[in-house]
Amino acid sequence: MTTALAPKRAASALAAVAIAISLILVQPMLALSPAHAQGPTSVADLVDKLLGSVVNISTSQKVEQKRSRLPVPKAPEGSPFQDFFDELFPDNEKNGAPRTVQSQGSGFVVDSSGIIVTNNHVVGDADEIVASFNDGTKLNAEVVGRDTKTDIAVLRVKADHPLPAIKLGDSDKTRIGDWVLAIGNPFGFGRTVTLGIVSAIGRDINSGPYDNYIQTDASINKGNSGGPLFNMDGEVIGINTAIISPSGGSIGLGFAIPTSLARGVIDQLIQYGETRRGWLGVQIQTVTDEIAETLGMKDARGALVGDVVHDGPADKAGIKSGDVVLKFDNKDVKEMRDLPKIVADTPVGKEVDVIVLRKGEEQDLRATVGRLEDGEKQLASTAQDQEGQPAAPEDKSDIVLGMKLKEITGADRESEEIASDVEGVLVTEVEPGSNAADKGIAKDDVLVEVGQEPVSTPQDVADRIEELKKDGRKSVLMMVSSKTGDIRFVVLRIES
Repeated sequence: MTTALAPKRAASALAAVAIAISLILVQPMLALSPAHAQGPTSVADLVDKLLGSVVNISTSQKVEQKRSRLPVPKAPEGSPFQDFFDELFPDNEKNGAPRTVQSQGSGFVVDSSGIIVTNNHVVGDADEIVASFNDGTKLNAEVVGRDTKTDIAVLRVKADHPLPAIKLGDSDKTRIGDWVLAIGNPFGFGRTVTLGIVSAIGRDINSGPYDNYIQTDASINKGNSGGPLFNMDGEVIGINTAIISPSGGSIGLGFAIPTSLARGVIDQLIQYGETRRGWLGVQIQTVTDEIAETLGMKDARGALVGDVVHDGPADKAGIKSGDVVLKFDNKDVKEMRDLPKIVADTPVGKEVDVIVLRKGEEQDLRATVGRLEDGEKQLASTAQDQEGQPAAPEDKSDIVLGMKLKEITGADRESEEIASDVEGVLVTEVEPGSNAADKGIAKDDVLVEVGQEPVSTPQDVADRIEELKKDGRKSVLMMVSSKTGDIRFVVLRIES
């Protein structure tokens, strides 16, 4: 009897030990999983405080109605049927009467005096804008200012009492995984509330020069545009503006403009009715690993300067094509897209320190920030006034790295419409399948620099490549210009 029970007792003891070990392992895990990690039990009290500040935006605009035109039959000359055809299609060349197009979006009150924020694409060029509030009030709104680059618009309504305003929070404190709340007007269903988390921050969806979106899986649909994205303290941390969806409905990929970017734009639109962004006057591109290697950089960072606007802030500061901007106004430029945001946020007229890498050495420069809007006007005016003319001596064509090259002549400038300020060596043909073709170099491109040295003849290109080969370089950095002067950098392999 005793011997028969021993195995059972042993098994029971082992089971007890296993349970004890399991509890030891599980208890710390439970300690690391607070109740709020499962999500808020309810957001009803929070929503109740916020609904009065969120508005539905409805717009209307009269557009010319294009009438589809049928071809008028043509009878033989002198035929009596022509009069019949003309009578049959009397209004064929006329457009129809203007029709009214309506659209809907969302917005939110940021100042009790009647200041409302929404998306620029919500209001567009509307003839009439109406803001509808949670209590049923409808007020006509006027546009205070719009910004197409960030897709933000500021409206103003006149109310007979102070309106409930929402506080703009600090989106820079937002972390991936934080709970967020969206309120908006999807598909015309006013004041719809959705809950989700922050899926990512700093998203670039290629919609503009200052992309830095908060990504969320809180449901956002058509009509949510311009509505607020709240944190759990009831502060706005983003303006819902875009979704990615093959169906047009939410699939959990929504994007909001962070308040860190929106705040300055909103303040400027309220104060001036327009934006006043900083401007440096350069074209830039990404420093890839390949480019970093050719420049002798340990890692890929900064913004590579392509073209420099003549007499612009960068030009006056001594910044040159081929420089890599590493710091601007004591702020690190970790990647190319950081620089436009840093410059745009810098006050116009401020003198700042700029650190650039030039031919392997860091240089300290000083630049006075210009105004972007003035710079854009300057560029537009220059483009209109520019005319190509000068001449250069004829030169034989050479083939280098799969590219057929020749000097630029006056005839070339006229026939190929090459801008007068574009200097270098003309690419007349690119060998299919060559490394140059793979990197996008094409006929009528101009090689401006090879290995950070200017070139003006095919022989200059060949000589510079030979120098780099002797130095043991396996690739070469080319500064390439389009016919109109747009600069980019390309890395080509130096073939043996």
